[in-house]
Amino acid sequence: MTDGAGGRITDVQGAAEPGGVAGADVAENGARRRLLPWKHRRDLSPAQLRRRQALTRGGLAVTLVCVGTVGWSVGQALTYPGKDSVMARLAEWSRDHRLGVVVDKLEDLQYQLDPPEVGGTLPPDALARMNAVAPAIVHQSEEVPLREPMEPVVSPGLPGEGVWRPVASSHGLPIVQATYVRPDSAHTSYQAAIAWISTKHARFQLHPGFREPGGTFSVPPTIPEGRRTGLVATWNGGFRVTDGGSNGGFYLDGRTAGELRPGAASEVFYRDGSFEIGVWGRDVGMTPDVVGVRQCLELMVDGGSVVPDIGDDSKWGVTDQSKMYVERSGVGVTASGDVIMVVGQALTARTLADLMQRAGAVRAMPLDMNRAWPSFMAYDGSRDPANPTPTNLLDFENPADRYYVKATRDFVAVYGR
Repeated sequence: MTDGAGGRITDVQGAAEPGGVAGADVAENGARRRLLPWKHRRDLSPAQLRRRQALTRGGLAVTLVCVGTVGWSVGQALTYPGKDSVMARLAEWSRDHRLGVVVDKLEDLQYQLDPPEVGGTLPPDALARMNAVAPAIVHQSEEVPLREPMEPVVSPGLPGEGVWRPVASSHGLPIVQATYVRPDSAHTSYQAAIAWISTKHARFQLHPGFREPGGTFSVPPTIPEGRRTGLVATWNGGFRVTDGGSNGGFYLDGRTAGELRPGAASEVFYRDGSFEIGVWGRDVGMTPDVVGVRQCLELMVDGGSVVPDIGDDSKWGVTDQSKMYVERSGVGVTASGDVIMVVGQALTARTLADLMQRAGAVRAMPLDMNRAWPSFMAYDGSRDPANPTPTNLLDFENPADRYYVKATRDFVAVYGR
């Protein structure tokens, strides 16, 4: 039978009374409990029908608002300025909305499904790059001689492997030199590029990204026309500051994003254009001459040696990402203060640290990882000094002119003095 409101009831045993519904709930005291089925429209009174319509419209409106808000937000991420790929933009949007764990899991899954190839030889374009004779943009100079060849990691070495060549000049001096090596004896179909910069002949500028760290600075998130004369190199920033991934802070123009953490590996930029890398609070610290600081994790090379805990997964990426052979970058300084920069296609935390140390770094730190972010560009101003031509030492996801437009993340620009 039915109750006064039109709901159906059953007896204590749950068997339906005439016109009832089997399987109804029964209260602990044995009383019959009313069922609340979803009635057909024809069974509703006019008042009930109006209430249902109002509830349906309200639910639809809430759904549309939620979907529209997410769609608008994703749309903003896909259309902001810059040359980031669609995948990089979606990953950044996810991390901005507390979905970083999902992104990390997807990256882990992708790595498991498509790990880097073991063995093999370099592809023809990589071999050509390693063997290429440097363009005649400079002459040999006693003031800045070409560096002695670096011993290859893999023996025997290939022609040109570990041989330094000039890739950017200032006043005819080869102040930026580079070489290519295979990163380890197992992944012989991949390359790492290593750059050296004479700090005596260069000045360094930290640039913010318009999304990372965001905010307003007098230094723009790009290298605009009119500010490119003398540009010789650029490289990428580190793990994100705003989500805590870098485990450190960013300082520029007297403004700090995140927190400058004692013990953190730090790139430090000075008013006179000089540059240093060290442990914050030990080697470097805040002084009136400091104009910029970029921190990221901890030193990988210290005192001329790879740090003993380089195998500690928790320091160099989420879960076991420190052991993944992926795209990575890092930067260090030599005993004389010159810069060593490494970008590679298939590096672990350990092999990145090994390469920086082999190249002469006495202190070195990690920067960013994965295909979207590592980069090192050299610039040739021989044709147009006011608008030098950029070249990627290794091809990653972003084009060589990525910093000639607004950059999502912070980066470093290097100029000849």
